[in-house]
Amino acid sequence: MFDALAGQILEGGRIEQLSRQLGTTDEQTRIAVGAALPTLLGALAKNASRPGGAAALHGALSRDHDGGVLNDIAGFLQKSDTADGDGILKHVLGDRRQTVEQGLGRGSGIDPDKMSRTLAMLAPLVLGYLGKQRRERSLDSRSLGSLLSEERSALEERTPEAGILTRLIDRDGDGSVVDDIAGTLTEKLFGRG
Repeated sequence: MFDALAGQILEGGRIEQLSRQLGTTDEQTRIAVGAALPTLLGALAKNASRPGGAAALHGALSRDHDGGVLNDIAGFLQKSDTADGDGILKHVLGDRRQTVEQGLGRGSGIDPDKMSRTLAMLAPLVLGYLGKQRRERSLDSRSLGSLLSEERSALEERTPEAGILTRLIDRDGDGSVVDDIAGTLTEKLFGRG
């Protein structure tokens, strides 16, 4: 799922388009997306594993995220409004959002404000992708939770740092190790170093 979604976001001229929106180079954008996507997917998987979490996510996907956003990713990326993405991040990351943004920003060499914007721009695409999977595969809340759990496990198996980063989202503290983990994760996913 991660690879398919990353491919859809970064294919064609979308990387350049996203770079213009973020005010980053194409390489910085690739790195930012590479750090943001596994974080979002991991946080969604974590939330879905909590009591009632998968049902709440399933309901949100059914109501608001049918996957239609994926029909025109270029058009979506042209929008400068990130209110929808900010709302999603409030639910997905909660009060850990700033810590995650700063850690991912430092770890990947991206300004935290630009990382914040990256997460807000990608969040509706991630939910759109999950909504499309829910619809096309007729996933109920249990199978949606299982899908996210499997994706999280696969990502952690490929890059163990992804799991550590996701677990840090729920920890108390200043998140001071997030930057090191995010940097390692980015290197493993995108060969940055």
